[in-house]
Amino acid sequence: MKRSPWRFLLISADIRNRLLITALLLVIYRFAAHVPVPGINRAAILEVLSGTGAGQPLFNLLDLLSGGTVSNFSVLAMGVYPYITAQIILQLLIPIIPALQRRMEDDPREGRKWMERWTYYLAVPMAALNAVGQIRLFQQFTQTPIMNTPLGANLPTVTMIATMTAGTMFGIWLGELISEHGIRNQGLSLIIFAGIVSRIPANVSSLLADEQTRLATLVVLGLVTLGTIVAIVYVQEGRRNVPVMYPGRRVGNRMSMPVKGTLPLMVNMAGMIPLIFAQSLITLPAVIAQFFIGSSSEVVHNIATWMQSNFGGGTSTYYILYFVMVVGFTFFYTDVLFAQQNYGENLKRAGAQIPGVTKGPATQRYLTRVLRRITLPGALFLGIVAIMPFLVGLVWPLGARSSGLLLVSSAGLLIVVGVIRDVYRSIEAELKLRGYDSAVLVH
Repeated sequence: MKRSPWRFLLISADIRNRLLITALLLVIYRFAAHVPVPGINRAAILEVLSGTGAGQPLFNLLDLLSGGTVSNFSVLAMGVYPYITAQIILQLLIPIIPALQRRMEDDPREGRKWMERWTYYLAVPMAALNAVGQIRLFQQFTQTPIMNTPLGANLPTVTMIATMTAGTMFGIWLGELISEHGIRNQGLSLIIFAGIVSRIPANVSSLLADEQTRLATLVVLGLVTLGTIVAIVYVQEGRRNVPVMYPGRRVGNRMSMPVKGTLPLMVNMAGMIPLIFAQSLITLPAVIAQFFIGSSSEVVHNIATWMQSNFGGGTSTYYILYFVMVVGFTFFYTDVLFAQQNYGENLKRAGAQIPGVTKGPATQRYLTRVLRRITLPGALFLGIVAIMPFLVGLVWPLGARSSGLLLVSSAGLLIVVGVIRDVYRSIEAELKLRGYDSAVLVH
């Protein structure tokens, strides 16, 4: 009898329950995403998002990654990104501060616990600072106060900051519940995934609103989406298997032969982080220029106008710089992550050795050189993904008007495909732990 593709749901009640719990928690998250911040002026927020001024690419990216919560300015307008930012900050501090590096190397398990605990502590002030910055950023790009309070034009209220901070921590808590009671270790990823996927229907509907270009838009969108998915899967699955010889084991009076294994190095270890870093930094000059655009000094006014026009998005200069910064950040963040893993010392402790390479620091240097070489195609791929709307606009002029929506088909799909792949592997691992054949997932 032919097997059902979802036969594994009937095999393991535990996995089925975990999937149902995950779905329920994601529904709760999406309901909370529509709860507005108290005292917000929705008309002023929509005025900013519908404009074309400097910082608009940053607003669109924030709205995309938050699942539309920025356009609603809900209590989850910051999503779970303050937690991710706190995590990145601690990862960058470890190789800089010797005490932190020794803590992680002496006892990796306790080091991970310390890392998780302080990530939560740091996420709270990061969320509060992000709330203040987001409110002020929106206020800077509109003449209408974004708060229905007397202090709306000048100072965000404590209530709004506390509400947005609490909303972020609530989203993080839901993510932890998913990791504990739902799909293991995928909570925050699924929270971000749910936000991006929830925006795709509305974006596609807006993309097809023009009746004159509906058919052409549908075809191009389908081809770009399909091609991007194939490219993402191909690059994300790319590995360089470095040969490693593990020492033999003593069994009684006999010594077994050394075991030959491999150490897989990923082509794209940095994931989506370089795109977020580059997008935030490249729009920062345009945001700062807004404070000086009305200066009485002609020199200051001209500089601010130039920064606004070149860093505000939509120009070839903007996309060239965006591409360069994504490639640069990919190399930088990959080096930071790989240095923390310290494969050279770990292999030395295990008695393993790469053939022809001295153990210890020499092994780490060799692996770093190999990783940098294979990171190049991964970095170029991320750069192309980042400027996909611009490239589509060059090839197909009608696509220029919908370039913001095509971001869902490139950068957004990078997260979506990655999360789906990780969820599949997590379910497959759960099946193997219970003694089931993972082939039920594909038959």
